[in-house]
Amino acid sequence: MKAKAIVPRYFIKPDGVCVACRIALILLIVCITTNPAHARNPYRKAFFQAYPGAKGSVLDNVPSRAGHCGVCHFDFSGGGARNLYGLAVEATPNRDKSDILGLNGLDSDGDGFSNGTEITDTTTFSNTPTFPGLTPANLSSVSNVDTADIQNHLVPTTGADTTPPTVAVIVPNGGETYVANTGTTVQWIAGDASGIAAVDLYISLDSGATYKPIALGLSNTGTHIWFPANRPTTEALLRVVAIDNAFNTAADVSDAVFTIESPPGGIVPTTLRDFDQPGSQPFEAGILNPPQACAVCHGNYDPAVEPYRNWRGSMMAQASLDPLFKANMAIANQDAPDSGDLCLRCHLYRGWLRGRSVPTDGRQMLSTDESGVACDLCHRLVDPIFDPTENPVEDEDILAALIFPATDFGNGMATIDPTGARRGPFINADTGHPILVSPFHREAALCGTCHDVSNPAFEKDLDGNYVPNTFDATASDFSAHTIAPVERTYSEWFYSAYNTPEGIYAPQFGGNKAFVSTCQDCHMRDVTGRGCNFGTPPVRDDLPLHDMTGGSAWLPGLLPALFPSDVDPDAIQAGIARARYMLQNAADLNVTAEDLMLKVTVTNNTGHKLPTGYPEGRRIWINVKFYDGAMSLISESAAYDADTGYLSHDPEAKIYHIEPGIDPALASILGLPSGPSLHFVLNNKVYLDNRIPPRGFTNAAFADFGGSPVEHTYADEQYWDETYYAIPPGAVSAEVTLYYQSTSKEFVEFLRDENTTNNIGQEMYDLWNQNDKCPPEVMQTAYITSLLQADLDGSGGVDFFDFSIFASFFGNDCIEPDSCGQANLDGTGRIDFADLAVFVDAWLWGK
Repeated sequence: MKAKAIVPRYFIKPDGVCVACRIALILLIVCITTNPAHARNPYRKAFFQAYPGAKGSVLDNVPSRAGHCGVCHFDFSGGGARNLYGLAVEATPNRDKSDILGLNGLDSDGDGFSNGTEITDTTTFSNTPTFPGLTPANLSSVSNVDTADIQNHLVPTTGADTTPPTVAVIVPNGGETYVANTGTTVQWIAGDASGIAAVDLYISLDSGATYKPIALGLSNTGTHIWFPANRPTTEALLRVVAIDNAFNTAADVSDAVFTIESPPGGIVPTTLRDFDQPGSQPFEAGILNPPQACAVCHGNYDPAVEPYRNWRGSMMAQASLDPLFKANMAIANQDAPDSGDLCLRCHLYRGWLRGRSVPTDGRQMLSTDESGVACDLCHRLVDPIFDPTENPVEDEDILAALIFPATDFGNGMATIDPTGARRGPFINADTGHPILVSPFHREAALCGTCHDVSNPAFEKDLDGNYVPNTFDATASDFSAHTIAPVERTYSEWFYSAYNTPEGIYAPQFGGNKAFVSTCQDCHMRDVTGRGCNFGTPPVRDDLPLHDMTGGSAWLPGLLPALFPSDVDPDAIQAGIARARYMLQNAADLNVTAEDLMLKVTVTNNTGHKLPTGYPEGRRIWINVKFYDGAMSLISESAAYDADTGYLSHDPEAKIYHIEPGIDPALASILGLPSGPSLHFVLNNKVYLDNRIPPRGFTNAAFADFGGSPVEHTYADEQYWDETYYAIPPGAVSAEVTLYYQSTSKEFVEFLRDENTTNNIGQEMYDLWNQNDKCPPEVMQTAYITSLLQADLDGSGGVDFFDFSIFASFFGNDCIEPDSCGQANLDGTGRIDFADLAVFVDAWLWGK
């Protein structure tokens, strides 16, 4: 078993199977099933029909990737984004020999040589054929090939050019002072007889001891707008690297150090260092392919089960577009500068990995970065805890190469395969690209990468309080057991009865499974179908449905109007329907009348708290309505006003939610009032948490990760909650409804009123106000038609007729059937004066 956080996680191996044999079998199958050449055979075949002389050249085979697809694809195994020549081929009508020859005169990659020259002129040049879609400037985009095999075949040269280019840093060159997160112009001069193919920029914050990239593959324009990250220093140096068309390089560094200062603002003086976390860092994991590239094989063939369309209907696909996320991030950056990096790291991972998360308000993100939590991110995730009996052998080297390796799950601390190889759980996948068999992709720990969120600016002290770390410093520990909780969905599951080999019987969630255990079992339930439209894929009964459905049924409906060209309205509506199904099955509701009280029991059917996830604005409540005999409403608890969005907090109202806030010690430092707060990045204490725990809950385990109930008590193993309501005089029946709401009036007003940075808070409020104020979703409804225990004749009241029935049973022992009728009011098995006292109370009360 493997340690996860500080406790083991389950991994089940088939009985009697030799581990070494199993690994060998998996590797053999991977080798057999990952021949890349057949993915685009028709187009590859057409290319070599057009250029038979290129067969056997580097355009056909290289030592690290025989039969590659690198003429058209950045990924040499095929699939994914096409390079510049591949895009030109794709744009032709038939993509056949004739069309390909028609591209001869074009210079697709802009290196100064036509496609025909690069592919066929082996007389004039010493290194042809060269790749017509690649240059040194875009070489960093390639994957699944050793770049040493191709770097001398990018631009045609007439001889062995070994002369390095010239390059000089102009600005900053020493003595300057820059304000972080503010655009400034970097300047350089670079030249070479063969031309400058690309320019890379690096920054040092320690007088040149270490450098990190800030921009790669720039054109040689001589200028670049740079936003210095908020890591203040007086020892900054800029390094400019120029790469010529023969792949020779030269570098220059600022003549002297310069200064980077923090910008003004913020309630606390945080910097980006406070939110630095382990895992793959910017520029360390290559480029994530856009999801549209995956749709070629994994979409447009079976909407019911195909991965692409179901993903498009999920909030995972909309994570980058979500206006609620953007409004909340704006306030987080106001409160604690650069805390938005926590948000961007999951919501816009593609841009984060390419260094576009500075400033942390997302202004540098490209439209292509707004692809949500997409295919290439999840299917390139590497288990950060290497186990040679489970994980691909390649992972050991990937983890060893990380600058800042992760040792835990959560907070977006993802480790991403930089080679571009995709990973999945099946050993018999028939793919057009390499796939590494990854048990990690069946484990809940993969989901924990983003679904345990903590604030690394606070750490737990010996007394269990979350106290601020030293500002402008990276946290010393990134475990969910140490840093301050924001949401703990993964930890809630981890310490539940679902995290067992046998799981829990829940066929309403599991699709083809009756018992569910992991996050994937419920949120990517098994269905029957094919995983792609390429070749002859097997029909599986354990195909994970890529719908990733949660409980969001309102916000997705806003997106088609906001982003008409970016979302699929039909997929969104299908996702909303699935979310409502999940909500309607997330809890059981039971109602009984006991001794003039209405007892309401809510049972949690999920593998986490109910509700779970992001704390602000999410709530579940019990609405109780009492009616008289004429069905007129007598009283109501937790009444919701649809016109205003106001939920009443009457004394009997039961609202399941969490109230984080600021403790008195921190409040005195910040100059803010202590108590519950919606400023999530400042909160370091939980003032109330009455959410219902999952099966298997224990107080000790939940206390360890900051998930204890607060101002409410649940016994160990309790996964339900009971609430009692006084039945008002004259009430004959009751209607009880369990509601869920994802965005409360109080939260959206907070987003509007507290935003002093931009207008996005007002825009979010307007969306809420103009779209039914996030109407609550009905989870369950129950009715009880007779609240009067002593109403023995069912007339709707207690009177002499009922007394005469009661008297006829008085003194009876309730042994034989019907020997007591309904007169055994105290449940003791004998009709006596105790029952008479109950009857009299009911009679008097009923009047």
